[in-house]
Amino acid sequence: MSRFAQICWLAGVAGCCGVAGLTAWPELASAQMQTQPAVTPTRPRAPALRTGTPDVAQRQNTAPSNSSALPDAAGESIDPPPARSSAISRAQPSRASQPIQSSRLRGTTQRDTRPPQPTITALPPPIPPAPEPRKRKRPEEDPYAPLGLRLGNVILRPAITGSVGYDSNPGRVSGPSKGSLYTRSEGELGIQSDWNVHELTGMLRGGYSRYYRDDSASRPDAEGNMSLRLDATRDTRILLESRLKLDTQRPGSPDLSAAVQGRPITWAYGASAGVTHDINRLQFTLRGSVDRQDYEDADLSNGRKLSQADRNQTQYGLRLRAAYEVTPGFKPFIQAEIDTRQFDEKVDSSGYMRSSDGYTVRLGSSFEISRMLTGEVSGGYQDRKYEDGRLKNLRGFVGDAAILWTPTPLTTVTLRGTAELGDTTIAGSSGTTARRVNLEVAHALRRNLTVTGFASYGRTDYDGQDLREDLSTIGARIEYKLTRTFSVRASFTHERLNSTNPGSDYTANVAQVGLRVQF
Repeated sequence: MSRFAQICWLAGVAGCCGVAGLTAWPELASAQMQTQPAVTPTRPRAPALRTGTPDVAQRQNTAPSNSSALPDAAGESIDPPPARSSAISRAQPSRASQPIQSSRLRGTTQRDTRPPQPTITALPPPIPPAPEPRKRKRPEEDPYAPLGLRLGNVILRPAITGSVGYDSNPGRVSGPSKGSLYTRSEGELGIQSDWNVHELTGMLRGGYSRYYRDDSASRPDAEGNMSLRLDATRDTRILLESRLKLDTQRPGSPDLSAAVQGRPITWAYGASAGVTHDINRLQFTLRGSVDRQDYEDADLSNGRKLSQADRNQTQYGLRLRAAYEVTPGFKPFIQAEIDTRQFDEKVDSSGYMRSSDGYTVRLGSSFEISRMLTGEVSGGYQDRKYEDGRLKNLRGFVGDAAILWTPTPLTTVTLRGTAELGDTTIAGSSGTTARRVNLEVAHALRRNLTVTGFASYGRTDYDGQDLREDLSTIGARIEYKLTRTFSVRASFTHERLNSTNPGSDYTANVAQVGLRVQF
């Protein structure tokens, strides 16, 4: 039984006893008044205010009874009841702070029936984390790109191409010519480092074309470059570069003083070293270079050799560039360069001293506009002074341009252009002024099928001579990628040369198809 129920039960018992006493008191009082004389009633004393807790237990034990509340015989004076200050006790009950319990109440409580709580000796095991949602695999940009072969922290991408084709003018001669079937073998090696710092990149490519009906027109070709960047500090980098190009001369070239058989080989190779330092947005680059040009002796129709040793030369150059990054995609620069060209033979076959010194000043900028249009364009002025006083200074505009435009994810437009001053062995001419431009448009019909159209134009003017050559090409090629490893390539090219030199014009049509294997 709860504490409140116990208090209510005791209050009810006390109330019942009080009611019984009050009902019996009038009857006894009236009987005494009949047998005793009247007495002057005393004024009852006003009860005191309640100042404590009701003494319920005392009321229960001292309840009025018939034997003690009234006198036993008449004539006896009525003693007043025991003095009581109030029905409310001023003393604090002895058990006021303890719950009231009754001996008649027996039983159990909820606390007695509750099972004992287990003793915790260790923390519960942590809840395993919820599995992460499965991320959707990002599609590859080019699922047919070669994966490469890893050699340590360097990735190699080798490729081999075998082609068969037909060339309408293998010797690039003027007038009627006999076409010939030919085969072409190409090898390629791409190099890319995978380092945390520093970087190594390179590309080597070489090939050989063999003509079955005109073996003298068979020729090799090769091209390659390698660059190494060493990060000395956060703002300083060391740049090392090397380059190589193998080409052949056509029999009708103005620099060949006689009719030759076959195609003489030319070698161009060099190296450069430089350092780049950043000062906030300002960047300085100092670069020194050494380039070598070698020419093979040509075979004459009479079996003799035509020496071209007088054309062999070495060029030394020093270049300084200052660039400022206006925005992350726009960095204009100014560049100054000095160089000297030293020929192995002091006097060439025409009796001229061809060694020269020159200086070049360029202005340009690299840019990136919304990642759709990127590239670098520069233009400037070059002045070259020759050791031979009979040769006037060669001056003119020089420049380079490389622009890549991606109007759609499937279409790429590439524009390249160059303007440079070169050397020659023609008597009375200081050198050549060459201008070339090349345009390519590639469109992916499917992810593994790409069609490319290209066109190029070049003009070479010989200073001091009424000699000019215009070379133009136009064509298309298609590439179908079977897998990452195998692809089929086919191309067609129309080539035409117009020259003011009699007997040098020619036209050629070349078609070929081949299989490429890449890793």
